[in-house]
Amino acid sequence: MATDYDAPRKTDDDSESIEALKERVPDKLSAVIDVEDADNPGSFDLPGADLSDLDLDVVVLPPQADEFTCMSCFLVKHRSQLDHETKLGPVCLECNA
Repeated sequence: MATDYDAPRKTDDDSESIEALKERVPDKLSAVIDVEDADNPGSFDLPGADLSDLDLDVVVLPPQADEFTCMSCFLVKHRSQLDHETKLGPVCLECNA
């Protein structure tokens, strides 16, 4: 038997009344607002806050043999991105373009 996939499909849910569907949909006005958002940090400091007692642990690596600092954009890049050397220093491919 051939099936017409473009024909509207009827299921048991189609027979429900509009009132029954309205009862299942939550009311937008009575929705509870989630104060704690997962994208935002749990605590944050306001501008001008005293951060003098805060210790930051940062590991600074020395320049590697296969890296250079572009004298145009001042980014550390791999030697494969070196375009040319000027009297001021190396320039990367992106800055030369």
